[in-house]
Amino acid sequence: MGNELTCKLRYAGKSFSGKALLETSEILFRGDQRLKIPFSTITGLHSQDGQLHVRTEQGQAIFELGPQAARWHHKIANPKSLLDKLGVKPGESVSLVGDFPPDFLSSLKKHKASVTQYKRGKETPWILLAADSLRALRRLPAIADSMRGAAALWVVYPKGQESTKEYDVRSSGLKAGLVDVKVASFSATHTALKFVIPKSRR
Repeated sequence: MGNELTCKLRYAGKSFSGKALLETSEILFRGDQRLKIPFSTITGLHSQDGQLHVRTEQGQAIFELGPQAARWHHKIANPKSLLDKLGVKPGESVSLVGDFPPDFLSSLKKHKASVTQYKRGKETPWILLAADSLRALRRLPAIADSMRGAAALWVVYPKGQESTKEYDVRSSGLKAGLVDVKVASFSATHTALKFVIPKSRR
């Protein structure tokens, strides 16, 4: 989502000034007070008169967002699925490189995606690479060579681990001739970085 607004926050009987950020799975507030509210912890939610009321077990936070309050309410109440975030449309072909969790494979099936194991030389609009180690990133050059047109590659790697850092993933993609264009939270433990062919080479 990546929405950001300067606003006031009323929380714990006090008023604070700062910026509210509506992320994919949480609300952040940075300013006089720092606050993080994962969607999964929200027990009550409504918008009224330009205010977004968010209740958790820790209490109620009121964000004074003006006209955007209703929009934020809708987005929080109706979060995008993982496949929506990745951009995969129902029925599209998805090639997987490496091992992915069963729940993700199940979501692909429910999405009616055509799932195959990656094969060099076979064109597909979506390729996902599981990169839990630096060794897995060695496959990037071959994958990049096989990509055509607007094909996209999502590299899925662990969050906050020394085994595979964001720098390693990004630099490996760039060395393979691709450009990174988007990042998404893949799960509670993994992040996904999207690469495409530069427009000048399509």
